[in-house]
Amino acid sequence: MTLFFSLVSYELRITMRQAFSWVTPLVFFIIVICLFPLSIGTHSALLSEIAPGMIWVTALLAVLISIGSLFRTEDEEGSLSLLLLSPYPLSVLVFAKIASYWLTHCLPLICVTPLLGFMLHLPALQVLVLCLTLLLGTPALCLLGAIGAALLVGIRGNGLLLPILIMPLYIPILIFGTSAVLAASQEQPLSAYFAIMGAFTFMSVAMAPILTAVALRMGVSQ
Repeated sequence: MTLFFSLVSYELRITMRQAFSWVTPLVFFIIVICLFPLSIGTHSALLSEIAPGMIWVTALLAVLISIGSLFRTEDEEGSLSLLLLSPYPLSVLVFAKIASYWLTHCLPLICVTPLLGFMLHLPALQVLVLCLTLLLGTPALCLLGAIGAALLVGIRGNGLLLPILIMPLYIPILIFGTSAVLAASQEQPLSAYFAIMGAFTFMSVAMAPILTAVALRMGVSQ
């Protein structure tokens, strides 16, 4: 655990020095959400109806456009090979990197979501549920995306390969995330939605670091 927290702290310091890497997804998230009222009008009923799906899809895209660079810097600097030769478990090193990515790229999105939700006329309960679903779902997005990023780390100019590869894995999380907010608007029980999204995240935590470590070895050898 000491190694894990030391690695997370190190990755956080490195990321904070490269502000563009985590500010870009946040700015993209805010701009896209703010453009929707300009394009479809300011009707409060319509905006509140589409807001959950809009915010979830935009958050998914914000993760998608940045997760591809998760291992790119190490690969370009040549330090990725040293990471693979480390005596420590590669899955622990990978999990620490994914955790720091979530803290710098996804947590800011969740923090600004209440402001954007109120801007789109979402009731307070739905804003709370939306934030909770993002808090439960975005770790799974990062963990699953890391597998694709590791597989393609040795391929230059992969373009749309990463979205094509991992988008099918994102769809169930997107469906349950938006369905929970819809259920909150209809005053339906939410425990099942939270349980399913939590299961997605815990399964990803259990399996994704190991699969990412295997994918990294495959990707570097290409």
